[in-house]
Amino acid sequence: MRRHLRLPLTIAGLAVASIGLTACGGDDSSSSSSNGGSSANSSSANLAPGSYDATQKPAPGKKGGVGTMLSASDVDYMDPGQTYYQFAFVIAEATQRRLYYFEPNDATKIIPDLAEGEPEISEDNKTVTVKLKKGVKFSPPVDREITSKDVKYAISRLFAKNSPGGYTNYFDFITGAPDELQSKVPDISGIETPDDQTLIFKLDEPYAAQLVQSFVLPYNAPVPEEYAAKFDKKNPSTYQDNLVATGPYMVKNDAKGKVDGVGWKKTKSIELVRNPNWDEKTDFRPAYADGWKIKTDVSDANVAARQVLDGSHMLLDTNPPANILEQLATRIKDQYTQTPSGGFRYFSMNNDIKPFDDVNVRRAVIAGFNRDAARKARGGKFVGPIPTHYLTEGFPGYEEAGGEKGFDVDFMNYPKGNAEVSAKYFKAAGFASGKYEGGEELLMIGANADPGKAAAQVAANEFKKMGFKVRLRLVPQDAVYNEWCGQRTKKVAICGTAGWFKDFNDASTLLQVPFYGGAIPKEKGQVSYNLSFLNDPAVNAAVEKALPTTGDERLKAWAEVDKAIVMAAPAVPFVADKTTSVRSKDVAGVPSSFNSLWDLNFTSLK
Repeated sequence: MRRHLRLPLTIAGLAVASIGLTACGGDDSSSSSSNGGSSANSSSANLAPGSYDATQKPAPGKKGGVGTMLSASDVDYMDPGQTYYQFAFVIAEATQRRLYYFEPNDATKIIPDLAEGEPEISEDNKTVTVKLKKGVKFSPPVDREITSKDVKYAISRLFAKNSPGGYTNYFDFITGAPDELQSKVPDISGIETPDDQTLIFKLDEPYAAQLVQSFVLPYNAPVPEEYAAKFDKKNPSTYQDNLVATGPYMVKNDAKGKVDGVGWKKTKSIELVRNPNWDEKTDFRPAYADGWKIKTDVSDANVAARQVLDGSHMLLDTNPPANILEQLATRIKDQYTQTPSGGFRYFSMNNDIKPFDDVNVRRAVIAGFNRDAARKARGGKFVGPIPTHYLTEGFPGYEEAGGEKGFDVDFMNYPKGNAEVSAKYFKAAGFASGKYEGGEELLMIGANADPGKAAAQVAANEFKKMGFKVRLRLVPQDAVYNEWCGQRTKKVAICGTAGWFKDFNDASTLLQVPFYGGAIPKEKGQVSYNLSFLNDPAVNAAVEKALPTTGDERLKAWAEVDKAIVMAAPAVPFVADKTTSVRSKDVAGVPSSFNSLWDLNFTSLK
């Protein structure tokens, strides 16, 4: 019998929430749910007939068959250590096992995956010991049983320049973890492997709970050093082009292990086949289907949604457009699910670039912005409420941060915009007209496919109405962060396609990376997911005060972080949305409680 992870009472503040994990870096295949809007959001609707009951265990499915999924974009990375976008997590969930994970219907209880049982946590919260299962093997061409050294190598390589990971801020307190990226994979002294089935993590800070919670992320999926090292010596690493798997499925490869051009035709398709070395006796995933064919070049969400609704054995990865959402709510009530994700959509303002280095300009923008119009571009009231702060309903600290009302800050209280409040802040910034008076052109980046494209176009118009000169450039979704908004040297003033979603079940996962100055990479060329490049002393101090806290103190501390971010006004939050997943009639679709998108391990074909 599997045992659920129970964290010690001394660190229970990290385990009190009622919802679970989701990958960050929200792409347009992701959404999340909150109730953090103002009173004007009372009309927010829930697509109740298709809502996913997270308390109901999925019914057994039929074995066999190959399904098709349509996606608006490719994975950002196939490498599990670098995987960040939610769609990429769909692939990682099917192909990679990690130390701990969730049942698809319950994201509140971590269960052992690669681990044999619960972790042992020392009384001082600075040592974590994990025992591994026996019998879990790598896919061809490695064909051997995994060991603790494979997990250590997987984590260690994330501190190397050739294979940097996006989640290192959640475990950079491991003793011996380098402060800067290394020229080669370091040997981290704080990760000990006394035998093939034992991992011991020594920590410089009492953050054991945060480390254990993060073990559900794919960064700790084992990587065989003897196979991957030659790929990791290249800059960037080409391990993702030669990926091996430990899960029920693998990306189709050739005899040497190459997936690039074989099972992964970049920006076009991904083919998942059965991992012949997968042993179902070691896994809780049923993996009903024989495989999955995924198209990653779907540019028209309307056409894709209709193809899935009218087709056979098909899933839609991306959120359907607004007109389809309305049809689902009113007429097609048995071919979709709505799953809360936990997070928010926003338009970031780059604090490095004038005039957004002035907090009063940023507050003026939020106050005057018709956020309801941007929400309508993503589906309107069907996708969720407009938030008044950044912690979403169900997260630790949400109620302490004011719940639905938030902090009652004037510039956040008007979902449809308020010209008078906006003018007050523009005047405080030195613009007597009550609008922006600068003449420089500001670069705005948006996704080139709906619904992100439509929302970005609305945002561009809103900025122009307030006096800004904006040049909107539309790029593929998988390039929005990695090549543009997250690259400091590109000087993107406004990121018009941004979303942030929970990493694990703690308020830190919503607030730390996207708004903490310490999360901005020091290395040139490394992607920053603090898209506003906010480096506000008050926010930084609040985060640093909150990190080591536990219990009720932790809830209050992260609420204070939330308040500091609201006052710093780094972005325009316009929806705390839900994921609406569409399927064909002959598919028994099961969404992942972890990721909110389809879980290919539990979804079956009728």
